[in-house]
Amino acid sequence: MERTLPFAVLGLSLAAMTACGAAPVEDAEPESQRLEASVTTVAAVADDANEQSDEPEIGDRIDDSRTVEAADNSLMAAVRKEQERLEALESRGIREIGWEELMPAGEEEKLAELYQQQMAMLYSGSPIIEGSAADAMVQIGTFNTVPELNELKIRLPGYTVPFEFDANAEITEFLLVPYFGACIHAPPPPPNQTIFVIADDPIRLKDLAQAVWIEGTMFTQTQTSELADAAYTIRLENIETYDY
Repeated sequence: MERTLPFAVLGLSLAAMTACGAAPVEDAEPESQRLEASVTTVAAVADDANEQSDEPEIGDRIDDSRTVEAADNSLMAAVRKEQERLEALESRGIREIGWEELMPAGEEEKLAELYQQQMAMLYSGSPIIEGSAADAMVQIGTFNTVPELNELKIRLPGYTVPFEFDANAEITEFLLVPYFGACIHAPPPPPNQTIFVIADDPIRLKDLAQAVWIEGTMFTQTQTSELADAAYTIRLENIETYDY
């Protein structure tokens, strides 16, 4: 009797489960199969979502032809605009030039030699005492000019250096230099990189740090001043703000 009791109890338990509507143990779906089915379903939903999304994924090849085309169109538009601007100046008989065009052939090499000589003199002599007569800005360079620029109508960007520093002063003469601070906070540029500007009508310079465009007739005419000497002179016809 003791050895058959467990089997009798098991039989009663199975009978009770069947009577209550419970499925037999061997008919139940294994837990591993249900988990695998759930994972498959989630993956399928994610794939559908990715197919419907326009956002690129890591590793996707991006078609950048539209970006390149837009950049090319923008560049071509800028080139056309610049050509139109230069053609408009040419129609008015004005040539736009750069500061390097004011230097005759071989002038840069000559200027480099003059700077080397100046540095050698400074380091070989006695120290310069601040406030002494020797403590002054030295203008290095030559008055050599480009003859073809004489009496040429030009347009040139630069920075203004007035002889009067009153904010309300209306002036008819000032210097034009290629960089800000020249003749004031730094030594003057060479004479052939300094332009003496003469205006028929008085003008007011409000912001010395603002670069300007100068239009006028250029002359290879030397001018001297307490700030710097100039190898060129311009008779001013127009001045406007330089847009970067």
